Amino acid sequence: MAETLTGEGSRLEPFRAELTGYCYRLLGSGFEAEDAVQETLLRAWRSFDRYDEQRASLRTWLYSIATNICLDMLRSTQRRALAMDLSRAADAGPSVGEPVPERVWIQPVPDGLVLPMDGDPEEVAVRRETIRLAFVAALQHLPPRQRVVLILRDVLRWKAGEVATLLETTVASVTSALQRARSTLKAVDVMPGEPFRPSDPAQRELLTRYCAAFERHDITALVALLHEDATMSMPPFAWWLRGRDRIRQALLDPDASCAGARLVPVAANGSPAFWQTRPGPDGVHAPFGLVFLDVFEGLVRGITTYLDADRLIPLFGAPADSPRTPHPFPSHR
Repeated sequence: MAETLTGEGSRLEPFRAELTGYCYRLLGSGFEAEDAVQETLLRAWRSFDRYDEQRASLRTWLYSIATNICLDMLRSTQRRALAMDLSRAADAGPSVGEPVPERVWIQPVPDGLVLPMDGDPEEVAVRRETIRLAFVAALQHLPPRQRVVLILRDVLRWKAGEVATLLETTVASVTSALQRARSTLKAVDVMPGEPFRPSDPAQRELLTRYCAAFERHDITALVALLHEDATMSMPPFAWWLRGRDRIRQALLDPDASCAGARLVPVAANGSPAFWQTRPGPDGVHAPFGLVFLDVFEGLVRGITTYLDADRLIPLFGAPADSPRTPHPFPSHR
């Protein structure tokens, strides 16, 4: 986990969350984003006596360091993806295949790690939308420098001249890269659903009904809340399903039963998200997976369950005792 810097580093710490959000969008992994930002702040701290505020603001200087670190990291890694990018939809059945290495997947991230604690509500809403799994996955289709340009210009609202200075290039080059990046994103087939609005009564009711049906293990009620073309995936397996009927068949499989499981809300990726916990032999619930829902037009259109709970707990923290329905939802600023 991240270490807090002391001395001159106290001037750098306030930038940690926004830098982590920036690196997360570039890298697609909360773990790698934390590493990149920690390295950024350490490099800045060690060379702070050489920082010239006449040449660049402290924020711009830190983003320049972070950008170079991320670009170096991206040179040696493949594009991260969601299951829908890796294989065709499968049939419901007893086998989900072999797990795919962690480096292949878009990894989730806690909201508190990447979103500012305060700020303009509209700006925070934009940043929340751009850490959702589908958007981060779409960004991975861009070449790294185009990814940098699009995030700085369209997400963080930097001016073209500022981006050109950071990348040591021309405004014309930045403008061209932004146009190509936007064109690529339009061509990427993603279904991000609608924004998560915890205060929206209709959306809140849908999620509460979903959680209640899940915890009752009421497959009929649960499937009734799904879109006809809903998807279900379970990283680290490339196996995934499309369609309400196939999902129903998978949920009815006695060998994959979720009977007795609970859902505990967690603030993650600006989305409806829950720890799924399951009872052990002693009856005590333990984390089984981290579940993300995509909501669209009053129904659930996507279910993504990250099964590697032990890997994610150090980043997210262990879930508290599972509340009973109706479920409260964590604050999403």
